[in-house]
Amino acid sequence: MLKKIIAVLLLVIVTPFIIALFIADSYHVERQVVIKQPVESVFSYIKHLKNQADYSTWEQMDPSMEKTYKGEDGTVGFVSAWHSENPEVGTGEQEIVRIDENKRIDFELRFIEPFQSTDPAYMTTEKVPEGTKVTWGLHGNMEYPINLMLLVMDFEAVLGDDLQTGLDNLKEILETPILE
Repeated sequence: MLKKIIAVLLLVIVTPFIIALFIADSYHVERQVVIKQPVESVFSYIKHLKNQADYSTWEQMDPSMEKTYKGEDGTVGFVSAWHSENPEVGTGEQEIVRIDENKRIDFELRFIEPFQSTDPAYMTTEKVPEGTKVTWGLHGNMEYPINLMLLVMDFEAVLGDDLQTGLDNLKEILETPILE
C-alpha cells in the first residue's frame, strides 16, 4: 500500500516536468492601431521612450514609479529604467537597440523583478490610406520548467490587451487637436 502511495505521489510530482518538455517555451504578442496622422509625426513621437508615460498601460499602473534615464531619448542606446513596488510593474529597463527612421524601432526589455527576463520588443509604422498603422509587439521566452505557465496563462491575451490599451491611448493622444 505504501509503495502505491509513493508511486502516485511521484507520478503527480514528475508529470508536470514531463509535460513541460513538450510545451512551447516562447510567445509572440502583437497589436495594431491606425492613427489619422502622417508616419513622420507618429514615428517622431513613439521613438522617444519618455513619451510612453503618456500611453503605456504599464506606466499608468503606477504613476509614482521611480524612473531613470541614460543617454539621449529617441536614439540608439537610450535606456529608460523603472522601479515600482507594484508587482504588475516591477523593476526593469528598456533600451533602444535599433531605429529604422519612420519605419521601426526595436527595444530590448530587461525585466529584473518580479522575474528576470530579457525580451525583444518593437514598434513599427506604416503609411496606409487612413494615416499610419502602428504595430506594437514583443517576444517572450520562458525557460523549462517555468514554461508550464504558458498552459495556464494566456500571455497572448493578457499582454495583447495591455498593448492594445496602450495603442488606443496613443491614438487618442496623437489624434486630439492641440488647442492654442
